[in-house]
Amino acid sequence: MSKLFKRTKILATIGPSVFGPEKIEEIIMAGVNGCRLNCSHGTNEERAEQIKQIRAAAEKKGRSVAILQDLQGPKIRLGELVDNHLDLSSGDEVILEAEEGFEHDGGLTLPVQYNLVEKVKIGEPLFMFDGKIKTEITEIVSSTAIKVKVLNDGFVMSRKGLNLPETDFGGDIITSKDMADLEYGAGQDYDFVALSFVQSASDIEKLKQILLSLGSTAKVIAKIETKKAISSDENLEEIVKAADGIMVARGDMAVEAGAEVVPIVQRKLIALCRAHAKLCIVATQMMGSMVENPEPTRAEVSDVATAVVQGADAVMLSDETANGEYPVEAVKEMKKVILYTQNHSRVAPMKRQPEGEKAIYDAISSTVARLAEKIEADVIVCQTASGATAATMAAQRPNVPIISVTPDARVANQLALTYANSAFVRKYDENFGRELALELKESEYLQTREGKKDLLAVIVSGDKNKYGTDTIKIRHV
Repeated sequence: MSKLFKRTKILATIGPSVFGPEKIEEIIMAGVNGCRLNCSHGTNEERAEQIKQIRAAAEKKGRSVAILQDLQGPKIRLGELVDNHLDLSSGDEVILEAEEGFEHDGGLTLPVQYNLVEKVKIGEPLFMFDGKIKTEITEIVSSTAIKVKVLNDGFVMSRKGLNLPETDFGGDIITSKDMADLEYGAGQDYDFVALSFVQSASDIEKLKQILLSLGSTAKVIAKIETKKAISSDENLEEIVKAADGIMVARGDMAVEAGAEVVPIVQRKLIALCRAHAKLCIVATQMMGSMVENPEPTRAEVSDVATAVVQGADAVMLSDETANGEYPVEAVKEMKKVILYTQNHSRVAPMKRQPEGEKAIYDAISSTVARLAEKIEADVIVCQTASGATAATMAAQRPNVPIISVTPDARVANQLALTYANSAFVRKYDENFGRELALELKESEYLQTREGKKDLLAVIVSGDKNKYGTDTIKIRHV
């Protein structure tokens, strides 16, 4: 079982390439544990339909699947361009116009979706087309327009992103569009909300207050992609502590802070998330070549394997599944890499140990992980109400499956992206962990080691009213 059970999870972006119940079901059956709905594209009506399709496919499979709402944030994009293409040359002076209703006429005045006038300063860099075109801000033209000087040859297309790595947005990262998406999303079946361009822990706290006021039970994922977020280890850790999880958004991070910093920040974030028992998702271009090709490059295979060895909870597919020609193949290839890596290399040990109250639960979970390994247990079963027990257990990165059982469907869906977890919803009972293990054994989802009749399980539980983990049992099932 452990050789077939994928411990690092797969989060896939839903888009035109996988729109429709058959495609959604196909990628979930291929190995997808969570689905990302990107608010930068599509309509609310499309997302509502996608949520129904995901839930139907998950129910048919009999497993929990997480759904993540990814807010656009202050992702500044160009508007629509004539013929969807404009060539630029070094030395060109381009005006970015944010006036409502402005349309491109083919010249060098381009529509932009965000008014930058009050945010930018003369001399700051501005990158177009996600870093392909470098420019420098030279003039404030009007109350809605700025002028930039192009520094290299290239071209831009409609709706491509702009990056301003040295511009301080002053904490104003939740836009009016984000608020509209949050208000709509609060009535939808979302398990996570991802906040783009996080700069500090206060951004996370603000979003949590908004979700609370809207009656949402979704957890918050902080996307780490700004220069300010990674400006110091202290700021980075405060963000991790404030959030429920982290997404290492490597694409914008590379443009904002420099590609050379990305591998180090990724390693640092995975370690921090494990120390604080938070979810960690590694994202962007993990198998980017599979947008157009049926097989990944060796570099991409190594990239996914590295995230697995470092101990990421999940790895994410973006354009590969949203717009690619081989979405199902991309999932299958990613799963193949995860399984081979985890079965031939151990996750890097956690160097930093939790402190304070978390140290108690860490001591329990580390004891369970060592116990399971020493007695050659087939499975660890976590009886959890809030998901905290399972998350703390997962932070140890055990080499056996974690079966989490909870009475709360939202908790089960959220645990679907947590390392090594397979979550199930059952009514609370003192023995519901053992009963679930027996049920999964009889269905052959869980299998005993060769030559053994019984399934050997380590069951971790606690007081359901206090959410405290305090009991460890060894049971033959």
